[in-house]
Amino acid sequence: MSNLELIETYKIELLKYSLEQLRFITADGVWSIGQMYDHVILVAMEYLDNVEACAALKEEQKLGKTESGEHFYKIGGFPPIKIKLPDELNTPPSNSDNIEELSGRLDQVKQRLRQWESRVDAINPNYKVKHGGLGWLNAREWFDLVDMHFRHHLRQKSELEHKIRFRH
Repeated sequence: MSNLELIETYKIELLKYSLEQLRFITADGVWSIGQMYDHVILVAMEYLDNVEACAALKEEQKLGKTESGEHFYKIGGFPPIKIKLPDELNTPPSNSDNIEELSGRLDQVKQRLRQWESRVDAINPNYKVKHGGLGWLNAREWFDLVDMHFRHHLRQKSELEHKIRFRH
């Protein structure tokens, strides 16, 4: 499944939820499905901003990925664990968007992916932007990270759906 197909799947599955289900928080410290959607969309846009930043660079970066970054790309995605960000990076995502708003924002992600899909491999692979945990990533790596991140949240999405199914 391509990243565009994966995002389309997220979009189609949005239609399964009522507004109450979308916004329902099952426990303290656990996101609603809507918050999870907000998070993956915001992160995708940030990663695509970094693709754009790599494309605009004029100076090569000799540094590369961290050890965990190398491992991450070697296995082709996030490890199958829950990742807790430091508190300063862990502001809860918005829980206010409705289904139409989230769907429109997913369309924006898809549009940006389409814009870069055919151009990303033409960007000098030594033009890099630093990721806080993975090290220096080039445009292709940032682009691929969008898909990896959406895939990583499929398990969380499934868990949240299971919880709302048994609540309603």
